[in-house]
Amino acid sequence: MSNEKYYVTGNTAEGFVNFLPTNVRNFNHVFILKHPSNKLKTAIIKEVIRCLDSNYKLEILCSALSDNYLDGVIIRKKSIAFIIDNIASSELSGAIEIDLELFLNHSVKPDVSDYLSSYQEYTHKAYNNFKTGLTIHDDLENIYIREMDFKKADKAADQFIQHLLQHVSKQTRTSNTCHRLFGTNTADGIVNIVSELIQPLKRRYYLKGRAGTGKSHFMKKVMRACRSYGFDIELYHCSFDPNSIDMVLIRELDFCIFDSTDPHEFMPERKEDEIIDLYEETVTPGTDEKYEEEIQHITLNYKSYLKKGMSNLKKAGEYVEKMEVQFEFTNHDVHSITTFILNQVK
Repeated sequence: MSNEKYYVTGNTAEGFVNFLPTNVRNFNHVFILKHPSNKLKTAIIKEVIRCLDSNYKLEILCSALSDNYLDGVIIRKKSIAFIIDNIASSELSGAIEIDLELFLNHSVKPDVSDYLSSYQEYTHKAYNNFKTGLTIHDDLENIYIREMDFKKADKAADQFIQHLLQHVSKQTRTSNTCHRLFGTNTADGIVNIVSELIQPLKRRYYLKGRAGTGKSHFMKKVMRACRSYGFDIELYHCSFDPNSIDMVLIRELDFCIFDSTDPHEFMPERKEDEIIDLYEETVTPGTDEKYEEEIQHITLNYKSYLKKGMSNLKKAGEYVEKMEVQFEFTNHDVHSITTFILNQVK
């Protein structure tokens, strides 16, 4: 079956964010895989996916560590999730912890405390650099905010909402919002899966603009309007500033609108795709040229801190890999654990 992929965790200017609880609200069972080895937990999640892939539509949770790992898998039809312990929280309903160490035949547990400490140190450095970069980025936003026509921006949003919902009936149920990310900052670099997310949708809107030109505000207005109509919403947060919105996706409307600017800039691929350019519609003409030198200076400055943060994450990732080689398990171990887990949910 066609599966979905997305992130519920991210490395941001506000530190590590975790949106898992909104994605498994009121689930029957959330199985928490407890073990210090991310490699082992990922191997089990992949085996669960392999076993269930032909029978269910799955939601695969990508990892903010790197592409080598997964955070979990959700079987929404059965109201069941399998997740790693790193992203578990007290808010989860139906939580069942499975200590994977009980299934392994090891006489001595490896000591990875030094590697873990170094990983945490470099991750913390990354968050500090991202935070500094975001503070500088605010100066860039202020340039465009000064030149914004907010009445035009609100009018553009209202007209878009009217167009989107003009032939749509209100649903007789309460809207549910799942908070997610379509990418994040990892040891592999800045990653996103925008193309995979938007591929099956017919109505795709590419939102263009500059920092501070109201892209997130525009999408929040769209989200609130759709929520008032009772539609379930996938709300994708920015992995730089998680208080900002990068995408609103509503499968019942076959629709998405997303921030299509650097570092996730895309151009329309189909004739039905549309661009909405808030810079062109709402900002004083000539603003880029008027502040060109200042914009360039601020941009280089904030990106230098992003670069430092990404370098920190890469270093943190090296310590993750050093930790992982300390752990041993076999394919038989993975198969036995997966069989046990799946037997609990038949």
